Amino acid sequence: MFKKVLIANRGEIAVRIIRACRELGVRCAAVYSTADRTSLHAQIADEAICIGPPATKDSYLNMNAVIQAALNCGADAIHPGFGFLSENAEFARRCEENGIVFIGPSYHSIEMLGDKAAAKSTMKAAGVPVIPGSEGAVDSIEEAAAFAEKAGYPVLIKASAGGGGRGIRRVDSPEELAPQMTAARQEAKNFFGDDSVYIEKLLIDPHHVEIQIIADRHGNYIYLGERDCSMQRRNQKVLEECPSPIVDSDLRRRMGEAAVTAAKQSGYYNAGTIEFLVDANLDFYFMEMNTRIQVEHPITEEVTGFDLVKAQIEVAAGLPLRIKQEEVKLRGHAIECRINAEDPEHGFRPSPGTITALYMPGGPGIRIDGAVYQGYTITPYYDSMIAKLIAHGSDREQAINKMKWALSEFIVDGVQTNIDFQLELIKNPDFRSGCYDNGYLNRYMEKRHKN
Repeated sequence: MFKKVLIANRGEIAVRIIRACRELGVRCAAVYSTADRTSLHAQIADEAICIGPPATKDSYLNMNAVIQAALNCGADAIHPGFGFLSENAEFARRCEENGIVFIGPSYHSIEMLGDKAAAKSTMKAAGVPVIPGSEGAVDSIEEAAAFAEKAGYPVLIKASAGGGGRGIRRVDSPEELAPQMTAARQEAKNFFGDDSVYIEKLLIDPHHVEIQIIADRHGNYIYLGERDCSMQRRNQKVLEECPSPIVDSDLRRRMGEAAVTAAKQSGYYNAGTIEFLVDANLDFYFMEMNTRIQVEHPITEEVTGFDLVKAQIEVAAGLPLRIKQEEVKLRGHAIECRINAEDPEHGFRPSPGTITALYMPGGPGIRIDGAVYQGYTITPYYDSMIAKLIAHGSDREQAINKMKWALSEFIVDGVQTNIDFQLELIKNPDFRSGCYDNGYLNRYMEKRHKN
């Protein structure tokens, strides 16, 4: 096991990793920017190292600063969390070159799966169902137009190096193709430094269902059920649930086996998530693979009883998985609501400021993954998430009811939040009946705005 892990992240995921390290008896070092000097992760780690000013490019995305911090404090491993450098193949390679274990997959896997077009080709070769699309990146409007004419509109233009809903444009007609492709290229260049895009057929209002896998370096692979992430606003996840209300045991097995096949095909190890789109006929198609821990991992932990973050660290240290596939059991139902400092009544604009009063709910089946406290100042520099509220019940109805009262008790003063909006969604009859899809929330918001 490692002697010391450096956490190359901030906020609630950094706190989550610190707690996992403590359970494993591993010392941990946190990095922070000058804007995060009073952050919880910097205060509770065994040691904290300032790596630069607030701008992410000068701190949390500064590979030289992060690696030097690890070398200076004697860390023998780095956990990247999610976001920032977590899916950066160059960073994983540089960790290896400096004798530091990257807690995640190999840089070869990140490189292959991080290019969405290349990942799709890999899955297709492995026999995993894929959405009809270009074989690789499209280099011209003419090439994109030829595919769209053959597949039929609507289509999606997607950034090859994309993620988090960035660099995606829907195209409903030939007239929209050129401007939307230009816009997707520009956004991809701005966010990922890579303007390559690919094109695929748009499935109308499917469910977004992802399979959690984890593999060790001894050839053991398991899948841990699925998460339904279809409640999205503009390609950004709002709440998630596990298991999915549309997935039965047979579909779960088939998707899980396909996910494991995908991981094996790419020589993958550590935690990862294979994202699928499931259409009205319950046919599923590979969308992309996230080569890191997911924001929504707690609901899988609650339903399976399996600690994914501890397992990540153990696998990176060379230990075998503690359980086998036949031992994975789903118990009950879990829902996660992302509590953000944002104003839903004004376009969900961020709401930085100081938290003047805070009460977070508790009780049986309620979990909070957060990193804020009364008096903490939410800065405008980073993601607006305050906490993740997780409710676990014996079945879906109980989980919904627990989430309803937990949201009702959650108090945050000093900044605007989306708590009331999340409560509105949980009470929504369509959500309660499981009658929603990937496009539901966008339609709901349009109708809400008109009213």
